[in-house]
Order: sequence, then C-alpha cells, then structure tokens
Amino acid sequence: CRRGRRAARTARPARPPPASGAPSRCRRRRGCRTSPLGTGTHGQPSTPRHGPGLRAGLPAAPSVPPPRFPVPTTAAPSRPAPPPAPAPAPGRTDGADPVGEQQRAGPAAGGRRRRLRPRMAPTDHHHLVPRGRPLPGLAARPPVPGPRRGWRQAAAGPAQQHGGGRRGGGEAGRPPGPGPPRGGAARRGGAAAGPVVPSLPERRGLAAVPDGAAGVCGGAPRLREVLSRLSLPRQDVSEASGLVNRVVSQLIQAVRGRGGSFGSIERLGAGSYYEHVKISEPNEFDIMLLMPVARLQLDECDDTGAYYYLSFKRNPKEKYLLKFLDEDGKLSAFKMLQALREIIKQEVKTIKDAEVTVKRKKAGSPAITLQIRNPPTDISVDIILTLEVQQSWPPSTQDGLRVEQWLGRKVRGELRNKSLYLVAKQNKKEKVLRGNTWRLSFSHIEKAMLNNHGSSKTCCESDGPKCCRKGCLKLLKYLLEQLKMKYTKELDKFCSYHVKTAYFHSCVMWPNDTDWHWGDLEHCFHKYLGYFLDCLQRSQLPHFFIPQYNLLSPEDKASNNFLSRQLNYQLNNNFPIFQEIN
Repeated sequence: CRRGRRAARTARPARPPPASGAPSRCRRRRGCRTSPLGTGTHGQPSTPRHGPGLRAGLPAAPSVPPPRFPVPTTAAPSRPAPPPAPAPAPGRTDGADPVGEQQRAGPAAGGRRRRLRPRMAPTDHHHLVPRGRPLPGLAARPPVPGPRRGWRQAAAGPAQQHGGGRRGGGEAGRPPGPGPPRGGAARRGGAAAGPVVPSLPERRGLAAVPDGAAGVCGGAPRLREVLSRLSLPRQDVSEASGLVNRVVSQLIQAVRGRGGSFGSIERLGAGSYYEHVKISEPNEFDIMLLMPVARLQLDECDDTGAYYYLSFKRNPKEKYLLKFLDEDGKLSAFKMLQALREIIKQEVKTIKDAEVTVKRKKAGSPAITLQIRNPPTDISVDIILTLEVQQSWPPSTQDGLRVEQWLGRKVRGELRNKSLYLVAKQNKKEKVLRGNTWRLSFSHIEKAMLNNHGSSKTCCESDGPKCCRKGCLKLLKYLLEQLKMKYTKELDKFCSYHVKTAYFHSCVMWPNDTDWHWGDLEHCFHKYLGYFLDCLQRSQLPHFFIPQYNLLSPEDKASNNFLSRQLNYQLNNNFPIFQEIN
C-alpha cells in the first residue's frame, strides 16, 4: 500500500555497534572517521575532506605519515594500508603542508582548534589543529623572526589552519613579517609606513604620527624632561640680562649724545631671548636700533620680494641721511653700518664696569656684534641697524601672514598696520655687491605672535590652559643646533629662522589650542617635525610673510637632503641627541 511504501522509504536500519579495532567516528565532524593506519571512511584511502584541494577542485594525493605513537605489532589493522601514492602533479597539493594549503584556500567554516589525538592522520582531519610537537613527515613552517608582542610564537610545525594568526595575518604561504614600532599610533599587524606629514598649509586636523616616531610614544615625560633641561636658570638669566642692559644703555646714550645721523635711535629687544624661546644658555642677545624715517621709495632688486633698493621720493626731512646716498641716489646700507660701527667702537672704550669688545665684521651680516666678558662664558650681543618706515607693506606681503583661523582676522589687520622694518642686509644674488640693498624684517611681528600665540586669549596664562607650541619650537631648535655643531660644513646654510618659519606654518595648519595640548607634547612635536621634514624633502619652505620667497632653495638640494637624513635618523632612533644633554 501507499502507506507501506512510504514507511519503507523513510525507515532506516539500525546502525550496528563498531567492532573491536574498527575506526571510530570523529567527535567534531559528522561523516568523518578515523583510523589508526590513516585510512578514510569505508576503507577508502584518506583524502582531505575539508581541505583546500577539494575546494579548489583539485584531487589531492594522500600523504601517510608514520603514526605518532608506536602501534602494537600484534594488533592487525582493520583495513589494509593504502598503496604509496604517486608524487602530486605541479600545482596540486599533497596534504603535507595543511597550513599553507589552508592559507591559500582561505578561512574554513569552522575555526575551532583541537589537539590531534594519538594515531590520527592529519590528512584526514584538516579541521583539527595540532599544537604539540610536529608530526613526522610534515613540512616545518619557517619561524617568525624574533619574538613579537601580540603574536603567538608558532612551533616548527603545522599551525592554525583556519584563519591563520590571531592578529594581522601575512600573505598566503608565508609568516607575517616584523610589525611597526610600538607606540600609540602604530597598530599591531599594520604595515610600516614612512612619515605621514601635511604638505599644504591649508590642511587641517591632527596629522598622523610618523613611522619611527612611535618609539617615543609613552615618552612624553621624557620630552618634558628634555625641555626642563633646556630651560634657562633664572639666576643666570638675571645676571646676563642685567649686564647686557647696562652695556647697551650706555652705548645708546653715547650714540644719541653725538647727535647727527643717529641722534633719534630707539632700542627694541628682538630674538629668541625676548621671544621666550631661548635654550641652553643666556649667551646671545639681539638688539635692534630703530631709526624712524618718514617715507621711502622701495624698488625690488630680485624676484624674492624680500630685498629692496631704498631712495627718497622728495627731499627728506632727515637731512642727515643725504650723506649716505650712493652715486645712483640709493640709500647705502654699507655706509650707514660703517658709520655706526665706528661710533660704537669708540664708545665701548669708555665703559668701565664691563669688558666689552667689538668683533670683526662678518661678510653679509647686518649686525654689529659685541662680546661681553662674563666668566665662565662670554655673552654675544648683535646690534642691528633698522629703518622704521611709516608706510604700508609692499605688495609681496599681500598673501602672507595668513593667521585668520589661528589668531583672527582682526589681529591680522592690527599686525599689518604696524610699521615696516628694513635691515641692512646684503643680497648675495647680486652680481656686484655694492652694499646698497635692504631686507624686510618682521622681528617685531614675530615677537608679538610668539608672546600671544594662543587662539584663545587665556592660552598659557596663569589661570588658563597650557599648550606646547613653544616647547616644540625649543626642541627642534636644540635639535638643529646640535646637528650644526656636529656637521658644521654640511649644515652651514641652516639657521634657527628655518625652524621658526616652519613653526608659524604649523600653527596655521593646526590653529586650535586643543591641537597643542600640553599632554600631547610628543604627538605635537612629531607632527611639527614631520612638516619640517616634508619641506626639506620638497626643498620648499615659503617665507611666512612673503610667500613667494622660498627659504629652502632647490640649489641647496644636497644640504636639504643631508639634514633630512639626519633628522630621520634621530626620529627613528628615539632622538639619541636628546640623551646627551647634561
């Protein structure tokens, strides 16, 4: 009947219990049997049921390794041993390297790891993972070079066969390579990369920490320790500044008393000491002697927009300046500097309470350098003759000083309304050095920005949040200073003004005070250094006030590359030069 036929189809005969010595069922996979001699189910030769060869459609030849434990000779096998298999064809697998096969085939459905029980054939159980000593006959997996935190140190044998390593995972058939340096921004298992730095001042947000910089992560207290060592002792600062003030005040009074050309000079402190970014020792001071001039005609002498010829549109009110004009009617910087130098050389002889000498003139330098004896060291004071002109800034500065997002549009307008400063600086690009060129100076603007550097008015005040802008500037200044002492010839073209210019650009790229939190000192220093390295690699560092003026000339590509290599070495080796600070 129909009911009987249906019952006949659905009824299953009872499974007899396994006989003694017969293969037992696998505890984890249905339909999988084990055999002490490596045979498969129903007496067939063992083949990878779940292995990569079956998934790829390629029949894999069996590989029968000897049993892990010795088999008693009295017990006869339940099934005859399979004949030796021929060598696999090219491109096929033989089951001897289940790790490589599984990595090439991809992750399997089940990732559970189990220990191989005694006398189990690994070719029948690709879903099982051996963790003990390697089985004979299996190819050894090459060890990972060196211990790595976060990775399982694999034994010399088949390892995890479904999914590979727990973290990361290398390419198919080979172990993962050494990871990136440890640090807050480096992820385990990620590939090592070069410095990730911003290339345009318009970029916003936090930059990624360069590779190699991670070695200093967790080193914020160490960087703060370096800053504490670079800070000037208050007693030394007080003694040095007091001595400099006495000497300079006597000189200015003496120069004014002579009347004539320099009777109206004023004093302005400039440079790192007055900007509160002086490092190491208070042994260098910059003093600007300002000469007010009503109005001048500015004519560019090259394409940088920084050097100018000066002349008078009409007869000046300052008649004493007429004697400093050259044959072309241009104001001669050389003549004015020479006259001021002679006056200072005569007046230093009258100073009784300090030993002061005038150092020899440096070619192309706009400064008159005084050396004040102050045991155990000497103090160097650069006196810079500066013309203060009450007129608008030249067109080359129109696109500079882009501090709207950092300090505000109103502050930018106030800064641009300040007087124009010009210093007696020789343009080295001139074919004939006549000494009649002047260079724009923004020392007074830079001083104002450094002393009021926060996007909020309370930044770094006694009751306000503290930022690390100046700390980063001090660190990079010291780094360049020490490298210049070590490689004087190769780095002769670099000075602290390159570092300061990169600092201003970095403040524009990261304008918020939260971008320079004191607790993120190491990260902020790395992104600032990363920007400077990017400028060196491109040989492009625009003047902050004159964008068309490149401070890193492509003609000095060799010097730029040399400094870049030295900075990268310091970065990748945890700044060994900082460890040399006494």
